[in-house]
Amino acid sequence: MAVTFSDLHTESGLKALDDFLSAKSYICCDKITKDDVKVYAVVLSEPSSDLYPNASQWYQTVSSHLASSFPGKAVGVRVVSGAAPAAEAAPAEEAPVGEDDDDLDLFGDETEEEKKAAEARESTKASTKKKESGKSSVLLDVKPWDDETDMKKLEEAVRSVEMEGLFWGASKLVPVGYGIKKLQIMLTIVDDLVSVDTMIEERLTVEPINEYVQSCDIVAFNKI
Repeated sequence: MAVTFSDLHTESGLKALDDFLSAKSYICCDKITKDDVKVYAVVLSEPSSDLYPNASQWYQTVSSHLASSFPGKAVGVRVVSGAAPAAEAAPAEEAPVGEDDDDLDLFGDETEEEKKAAEARESTKASTKKKESGKSSVLLDVKPWDDETDMKKLEEAVRSVEMEGLFWGASKLVPVGYGIKKLQIMLTIVDDLVSVDTMIEERLTVEPINEYVQSCDIVAFNKI
């Protein structure tokens, strides 16, 4: 049975992901790729290690990779899974990404007929539709003022930011030192609708949210 992105919000979808990962470590290759980041951004939270041990281990691996591979990035720096800048990662001729995501079969084996049909669909889209806005997956570090900051209220304040084209994802608390923890949170954005820099400057670090948030840093920025 085909498994779609929307299915990953259900127990059956997570079970399919867990079964798929029982035979391999990552979504498509023998290392983490943008496909892993794409699926990671859709899964709402870390799967239960008791119910979905393979998916849970994969989730932790991707999360650790994103947190450790791009340390110390300043706000506004876009990190794409290669050396090319984000603007160069999406040439004008690239096929649209967006509305058909929920129809993708994430784990099924693609036949030659399916490949030809997919190529035909992409060719038709390229010739009959305007290029749609791309999407990006962002990993954000949100730092509190001190160890007395209520991190639950901090996360609630962050998630209270609502914008067209902004979708909050999974999060976790990461120890920083001296009893202080930071919030590490995933978000998916529609590039033409949301500027992460502007959101940080005008929403996340101003009243009333700055009662809890001291600063925000972009850890990773990947086109999806």
